[in-house]
Amino acid sequence: MLGGCDGSQPLIRHDDKGEPGPFPAADRPVAHIVSSRWSNEEARDRLNEATIVMDRAKIRPGMTVADIGAGEGYYTIRLAQRVGKDGRVLAEDIMPAVRDALAERVARERLDNVSVRLGVPADPKLPDASFDRIFMVHMYHEIEQPYEFLWRMRPSLRPEGLVVVVDANRLVVDHGTPPALLRCEFAAVGYQLVGMENMPSAGGYFATFKAVGPRPAPGAIKPCRLRPSQQPAGTQADNGAAPKHQMVDEPNP
Repeated sequence: MLGGCDGSQPLIRHDDKGEPGPFPAADRPVAHIVSSRWSNEEARDRLNEATIVMDRAKIRPGMTVADIGAGEGYYTIRLAQRVGKDGRVLAEDIMPAVRDALAERVARERLDNVSVRLGVPADPKLPDASFDRIFMVHMYHEIEQPYEFLWRMRPSLRPEGLVVVVDANRLVVDHGTPPALLRCEFAAVGYQLVGMENMPSAGGYFATFKAVGPRPAPGAIKPCRLRPSQQPAGTQADNGAAPKHQMVDEPNP
């Protein structure tokens, strides 16, 4: 699926002085946002999706959680109930109309522990050192600039914080993210895979990552090279991230 990180990919440059960069561009397609809804809430609840994801992510009362690409708020609402009055949920989306509709829902349901924020495609605009968990559910494949996005998101994690990713094990153009690609892109920005397991009730797999070591300089990020002719890798549990220069498209022994 992936070639080694050779640093030969095009770079995303910033013209404004003082802005970090350049960042490497993703050598893969980007799935277009076709809807703010992945599936209807009743169907997802029949599969117990949110409860299973929150249980696996060890969401507890009093936590502070970010819901990135929150859409209509399926996870936002349920996270707010789980973390309780002493917890906080920040719901982020990049589409103003979606953000506004979710803000109206939050107000209507009187969720005083939820705030709603507008992000931009390359930056979720999260406050530093604030989150125990960052949820990215069925949206990672829509991120146009994953290295910059993950780089800017990293400081918002608390020391023991985790990023929770739920996605489908299929090609990006088919609205999924092959697990090998996910591991490589996160590793390139200094995240380590904590665990990955199949999760059919959520349409694919469940993965968690933590930030390790110093955040790399943007120019030191080595991009992952996608080989479109190969099929998505499996979702076996894996407790380590692939090193930056490891060939991760070789068949499993």
